[in-house]
Parts: sequence; structure tokens; C-alpha cells
Amino acid sequence: MMKGTFPVDKFGHLETPFYYYDTELLGKTLDAVNAETARYGYHEHYAVKANANPRILALIARKGLGADCVSGGEIQAALDAGFPADRIFFAGVGKADREIQLGLDSDIACFNVESPAELHVIDELAAGCGKTASVALRINPNVDAHTHAKITTGLQENKFGINAGQLPGVLETLAGMKHVRFFGIHFHIGSQITDMHVFRNLCIRANELQDELEARGLVIENIDFGGGLGIDYYHPNRVSIPDFENYFTVFHQLLKRRPGQQVHFELGRAVVGQCGTLIAKTLYVKEGEVKKFAILDAGFTELIRPAMYDAYHRIENLTSDEEVEAYDVVGPICESSDVFGREVALNRVRRHDLIALRSAGAYGEVMASQYNCRKLPAAYFSDNL
Repeated sequence: MMKGTFPVDKFGHLETPFYYYDTELLGKTLDAVNAETARYGYHEHYAVKANANPRILALIARKGLGADCVSGGEIQAALDAGFPADRIFFAGVGKADREIQLGLDSDIACFNVESPAELHVIDELAAGCGKTASVALRINPNVDAHTHAKITTGLQENKFGINAGQLPGVLETLAGMKHVRFFGIHFHIGSQITDMHVFRNLCIRANELQDELEARGLVIENIDFGGGLGIDYYHPNRVSIPDFENYFTVFHQLLKRRPGQQVHFELGRAVVGQCGTLIAKTLYVKEGEVKKFAILDAGFTELIRPAMYDAYHRIENLTSDEEVEAYDVVGPICESSDVFGREVALNRVRRHDLIALRSAGAYGEVMASQYNCRKLPAAYFSDNL
């Protein structure tokens, strides 16, 4: 899986943990996205929150995608990586004044607005610098994404978006403002969605909302469906590129697209998830009375998804072809939740064996922390080793 030469410590052992990125796979994935969006004239804005590694961002920008940002820091990272400002969208339920100001000063394409209060702040700040901000209203369509409770965002109980019942009042407020311009509508219902019926339901709801808004005389020039397409965590080798063809076909077949209407997407995990792997070293094999533990030098400080979301990642022993045994694969962090997998079938593990945690390109490195005063993991790329 890995190619190239990596740094070693003074004992001659590989310096771990680190992230390894397969840039060839990333390129093929981006080409697949571009091929499908070009077929229908759609626009893809990469969700920077999935992975903000500067080199990853630069590679994605070079392929012509826009950027979906949820903080001022992400806006700056996107600009630094070469994303054009007029293809940057700024989403997020809690935009600070300084972040909005950065977006205004940079002339980004659009602010995805999530509340009337935010709309007033953007109008005030835009007035202060003599600009007009383009805004899309993030509408909560109350569509169940059928995904993990911590990554669903499109239900009325979630903190995100404007509920449909509040929309008339928000539109009335918007009409009276002088420094914001209505750009369109925006949705995002959740993440790691693999059931295409969820996106079909979103299209149906979007069609209904467009009819309602047009009845009020409002033309929808831009419609943004966010992201959410999942990846196959169980078979990263066999299904290394998500089914973009089926995903975009759903919208093409079901969305009642108006003449001249621009359709936008904000995929993140689906773009980068499979190209990244966390490489760790086995510190100890601990034999308990009821189970064996493979204790790694990586923990939830490097990959928090299993601890936070009970997420599955395929785990492989890269340095053993011995018989398969069952291990609880755990990290060194002083928390009981620092577990990558229980009863994981691995080729017999020994001290210093290299363990790969696959499909870690999204929400892996970008969510790493320095809890327990640990160093942030390094990153290496297949094309510069």
C-alpha cells in the first residue's frame, strides 16, 4: 500500500504515527467528480472541513473545484491553497464578525445564512465597508439522513438552518435590506449517507420549496445541496472511489431544475476519505485473561472518529502474514474510549509491527489534537517520497 522512504528514529524504527496520502487515488477521485459534474453542468465546492492539509487543498484547487468553508481559518486556507475567491462559499451556524469581515474583504462568492440574526449582522458589516454580500438561505428541509445522530443536520431538532415555517419572515426581512443580495437556497442534511433514497427525498422537498418560493415571486438562481455522500469503510480497496455516477444521477433525474439555474454540491468525505491512511506502530501486545490488546502509538488524538462516533475503520497489520488472531486495538491515551476496534481479526501482532487504519483521509488529520501533550501527526504523500 505504501511506497517510498520514511524517516526513522535513532533506533532505526519508523517514526510513527503519521498520515499517508495516496495522491494518485485522490487525483482519480477528483477526475471522477469532475466527469460527473461536467455531464450535468453542476458545480462542486470541496468541503474543507473534511481535510485541510495544505497540500491536499492545493491538489484539489488545481483540479478546478471551489471551496466550502465553515470558518475564517478555512477561508484563509482555501485562498492560500489557490481556490479563487469567487468560488468560495462560507457556511456555518456561528460565523464571528471577524470571519464575516474576512469573507467580505476577500469578495467570496456567497454566505450561506442560517438565521435572521446572522442576516442582520452580515447586512450591517457589509454596509460598514460599502459592499453588498451575496447570501443563500440554508433551509432545514426536515429530511432524515438515516446516519449517525452526531452527523445528521437536516432535522428540525438540529441547530442548523432555517426551518421552513420561519422562511416567510426571513424573506420579508431580507427584502428590506440594502447590503445583501439573495443568491439562492442551500441544504445540508448530514454526512456519511449511503442510502440514495435520502437524496431522492431531498430532491422532492427541494422541488416543493422552489414551488412555494416562486409563488411568492422569488426566483431561485442557485440551489446548493451540500454534501453527505458516504464512502465504503469496510472495503477501501474494492470500493476506493464512491459511486458519484449514481449520486449525481439522482439529482439530475428528480430535481426540477429551472432554466439557467446553477446547481452546487459540497462533497468532502467522498473526495478525500479513501486516499488517507493512519500508520501506527505497535508498542505492546498485552495478553489479558479474556482478550489480547494491541497497544498502538496512535490514539484518538490522531483519529478521533471511533471514540466520537463509534466509527468503523478497517485495520490491517502491514508487517505480518502469520495466522489471524483477535485483538482489541487501542491507543495510549489515558481514556477508556481510546479504542479503535474490538475483537479485530489481524495477522499475529508483535511489538513494532506497523498497523494501518484505512479510510482516514476525512476527519482524521484535521481533527487531531494535542491532548496529553502529544505531537500532531506528520503527513506524507505518495508522489513526493
